[in-house]
Amino acid sequence: MTDSVGLALGDAAAPPGMRLYAIGDVHGRLDLLSGLYRRIRAEIEHDRPADWRIIHLGDYIDRGPNSRGVLDFLIDLTGSDRRIVALAGNHDLGLPWFLSDPRHNTLFTRHGGAATAASYGVTADFADNAAARETARRLQAAIPEAHTRFLLDLPLSVSFGDFFFCHAGIRPGTALDAQDRQDLIWIRDEFLDWTGLHPKVIVHGHTPREDPERRANRINIDTGAFKTGRLTAVAIDGRGIRFLQT
Repeated sequence: MTDSVGLALGDAAAPPGMRLYAIGDVHGRLDLLSGLYRRIRAEIEHDRPADWRIIHLGDYIDRGPNSRGVLDFLIDLTGSDRRIVALAGNHDLGLPWFLSDPRHNTLFTRHGGAATAASYGVTADFADNAAARETARRLQAAIPEAHTRFLLDLPLSVSFGDFFFCHAGIRPGTALDAQDRQDLIWIRDEFLDWTGLHPKVIVHGHTPREDPERRANRINIDTGAFKTGRLTAVAIDGRGIRFLQT
């Protein structure tokens, strides 16, 4: 089944009276995330929107220095306020995948997992499968069960008004409610190169850019925070769109 009606960014709106914030890939940068939250909280307290949501687009762990702190931060927030939503990214699922099937050549071992392990006090060794299994054993002992459960329970997408939020993007031509979970956390070229409209405007991360991208059919807010020191959020009020950065 495909959706035949497309919606351009200029015509897309948040639900009446609701302000939407979406935050891009954090990758262990608790310092940037905390700073961005202070700005968002200050705006909400000052403007008093009738309703609001904060949506995290995934990739909370790996590469940056404080993956453990980021998960503690998000678990506390999402557990205390239903208006804060955390979605899954490929890196977030890469950790439990590694723990369940430890091998030396995986997403976790090749793309920043050593930094995540260090945040739990574990020195990672991924030299071969035996070393990976031993690292996984030590990680399983060090990682709180609440952290693993949080990662495994993360939803893959959410929608508010005319906006659809996910980590990586969608498969063009496929109904939003029929998207494959792998596409939602992994897709790149087929989605990024698509110039046609989607049923809703897609707000995503996953593919870092120097600056946030604002296209007719999508908004990309991954600005490579772990490397650039710039964590980006988009704020949507009615049909107004603006970006916030640390």
